[in-house]
Amino acid sequence: MTTVVLADDEALLRKALAALLPLEGEITVLAEAGDGETAIAATLEHRPDVLVIDLEMPRMDGLGAVEEIRRARPEQVILMLTRHARPGVLRKALKLGVQGFVSKAAEPAHITSVIKTLHAGKRWIDPDVSALAVVDDCPLTDRELDVLRATREGFSVADIAGQLHLAEGTVRNYLSNAMQKTQTRTRHEAARYAREHDWL
Repeated sequence: MTTVVLADDEALLRKALAALLPLEGEITVLAEAGDGETAIAATLEHRPDVLVIDLEMPRMDGLGAVEEIRRARPEQVILMLTRHARPGVLRKALKLGVQGFVSKAAEPAHITSVIKTLHAGKRWIDPDVSALAVVDDCPLTDRELDVLRATREGFSVADIAGQLHLAEGTVRNYLSNAMQKTQTRTRHEAARYAREHDWL
């Protein structure tokens, strides 16, 4: 039996998966979460074999949640569900040790089989997702992308500094570099530009 925690802000999809995964194979859903913060709490409390987490969620996205979970449970096996697999995001997730990527449009039977694959210690990246990972025209560094991602979430420079464990001056430097590289006037424009170019 493989235990999972399901984290996805789309309640309909999450409930459907919670109902269908146990029917497809020997899977027990221990808990569900509708945002990143709840996903962290549920994973640390229930310690599932596999965390199935959506990339895009409110309050804290999938990557932010994975980063926190990795600190507390470095061994946690993670399957990321994604609708828009952007190259920069994929690379960051791989650096964080995410073992699997599956499209949110995948059949429950496929998601079940990938959960089993990851639980067995292997990796899985859907072909349509991996194709996107190798396309890279992004001039921004990982840290510049991090601060733009936090800017998009509406955080202030002070909040971003606290979140990323950086000095406020360092955050301003990253934002300034990002604005120069994207030829934009504000950090919000830079974040929008990066998002439109599928870098975030």
